[in-house]
Amino acid sequence: MALTLHYHPLSSCCWKLLIALYENGTPFEARIVNLGDPADRAAHARLWPSAKIPLLVDGERVLPETSVQIEYLDRRHPGRVRLLPEDFDAQLDVRLWDRLFDLYVMTPMQRYIAELLRPAAERDARDQAVYADALGQAYDLIEGRLGAGPWAAGRHFSMADCAAAPALFYAAIVRPFPPGHTRLAAYFERLLARPSVWRAIVQARPFFQHYPLQAQLPPRFLAG
Repeated sequence: MALTLHYHPLSSCCWKLLIALYENGTPFEARIVNLGDPADRAAHARLWPSAKIPLLVDGERVLPETSVQIEYLDRRHPGRVRLLPEDFDAQLDVRLWDRLFDLYVMTPMQRYIAELLRPAAERDARDQAVYADALGQAYDLIEGRLGAGPWAAGRHFSMADCAAAPALFYAAIVRPFPPGHTRLAAYFERLLARPSVWRAIVQARPFFQHYPLQAQLPPRFLAG
């Protein structure tokens, strides 16, 4: 039985899991969830009460949370790209970077965008400034901690990079990388050159019209 992915192509969290699936050509059935539709949201909540996406279903097993989903894929549906290394210390490095990108980059980026989705009169400019500042602090941390390897945790593409790609893609639109952060900028370009990452971007293009910062998307992400 094929895996079933409940997701939306615009979601940064969904990109993280999509990239992991694409890395190994893992077969799955994709089902787009429209959380703005009450009936669709209610049906999705019957699978998982929080109604969050992505949700991965493997037979009778329902798996929430992207890091758990990717670890599950790595063990139960492994491919040529091991997204979690066997060595315990190396696993800790991957998990740490995964948390850094999810919590320090993706979370403030999502909160900033959530403010933009509110009516203009209800937006909190102070909160938006806090979220943008948090991204700047995250960029500093990443720039200072990236090593000589091409990927976040070293020589091999991993779960950490699956987390980094969507987080940095959307965060850089909210707050561009500072000019002096050359390691971060080069790492981001390597992520964009990864076929699995670019595939997620291309599949999101028809939905970018619903993204509140669509006008700030670089042209290379919209066509070509």
